[in-house]
Amino acid sequence: QVQLVESGGGLVQAGGSLRLSCAASGRTFSSDAMGWFRQAPGKEREFVASINWSAFSTYSDSAKGRFTISRDNAKNTVYLQMNSLKPEDTAVHYCAARRSPESAVSPEGYAYWGQGTQVTVSS
Repeated sequence: QVQLVESGGGLVQAGGSLRLSCAASGRTFSSDAMGWFRQAPGKEREFVASINWSAFSTYSDSAKGRFTISRDNAKNTVYLQMNSLKPEDTAVHYCAARRSPESAVSPEGYAYWGQGTQVTVSS
């Protein structure tokens, strides 16, 4: 049974930083792309960042320059370092994994999902 478990969310002031982690079990994802999405209340789930099998990363416009996605294949874990956080980053952040080596920006491209971790940025 595949599980993705996120951690690292919390409450932070604007301009602060958080590091999200996503630990996978039940399947090795070293050859698959993984990503982060977020969903704010009343809004659709949106793409934040993804990383493919060779560690090439893709970012949304809102994440570029502030967030960094990385992976540790030995730990079957993906990370999202978030700096210069803004109140509009407030959302539940989800980790997701594909059954494919290449990244995707659509949620439909991901087969596995975590339960999410809340990120709240106060102004």
